[in-house]
Amino acid sequence: MTDKVKQLAPVIWSEIQKAKKILLHFHNGPDGDSIGSSLGLALALRNLGKDVTVIKGDSDLKLEYAFLPGFGSVISKNYFEIDISNHDLFLVLDSSSIDRISDLAKISFPTTLRTVVIDHHNSNTMFAAINLVDETYPATAQLIYDLLKIWGVPITADVAACLFTGIYTDTGGFQYEPSNWETFRIVGELAKVYPAFGRDISILENSNEPDKLFFRALAYDSIQILFGGRVALSAVSREQLSGKKIDSRYASISDISSGLRSVKGWDLDIAMLEKEGESCRVSLRTRDTTIFDLTKLAIALGGGGHKASSGATIRLPFVEAKKVLLETIQKVYPFLGRP
Repeated sequence: MTDKVKQLAPVIWSEIQKAKKILLHFHNGPDGDSIGSSLGLALALRNLGKDVTVIKGDSDLKLEYAFLPGFGSVISKNYFEIDISNHDLFLVLDSSSIDRISDLAKISFPTTLRTVVIDHHNSNTMFAAINLVDETYPATAQLIYDLLKIWGVPITADVAACLFTGIYTDTGGFQYEPSNWETFRIVGELAKVYPAFGRDISILENSNEPDKLFFRALAYDSIQILFGGRVALSAVSREQLSGKKIDSRYASISDISSGLRSVKGWDLDIAMLEKEGESCRVSLRTRDTTIFDLTKLAIALGGGGHKASSGATIRLPFVEAKKVLLETIQKVYPFLGRP
């Protein structure tokens, strides 16, 4: 637990105590940390009698997380589909920039809405009134655990299930920095409260849909080895996706970039998928953060994340986006030479 967390915890708690209606969300393209930390905090605050709403955000609900407590109460709306005036506090979790709340249009918070960011991405743009951003945490869910402990809020089995899932998924099963002994201590405490964690891991690792596997096959078939064999790129267009009749909801590029990372010699691993509205989502992974700090590449592309795992959205059509991606890699890591 860091001094930063200790200092801001009572400030955030004061805002929660004053609030009558609290809003939480899943960021666009939500991962297990976005879902687990938001559900975990929502459940903990509801147990105190707080009126808390969780919205799904821009993306479809990821049904592989439907086993989590509180998932069924998520409102299937994005930020622009709700009446924001019904809320007086917005707890923005695991979102490094305001467009992670929604990129459908520009967001401007009303003056009546108090805003608090709780995040662990060092690329965070500090866009809320109160910003607790601590990159020493491997997952926002671990940060929520420490806050609940400081606030003296009970961590029930349901809350523990959600926080465990957030930590497990965002650390890649405890592979990614900055996972450390403290992470394992906290996971151990959560496992004491929620001993069914093994079942949940099994659900997470074994909930594929056919289209997810078909997409994986298509993505792996499109792999290019670039920059002298050190960079692996899988890039899939919407035309390729529709040609194989693959439902885009199951096109998970984070799975692909993580798969590429498993190959020795492929030091920088990238998966790119063309989305609607002439934009492409990019997922970045690396085996060596001492050479490839992915936050630098992600920020250069307009995104953010961690040294070992980052992402971005390039707001260009497929061919142009791919060109910009390769040019940016050259600029950020000039020692790689040409593609």
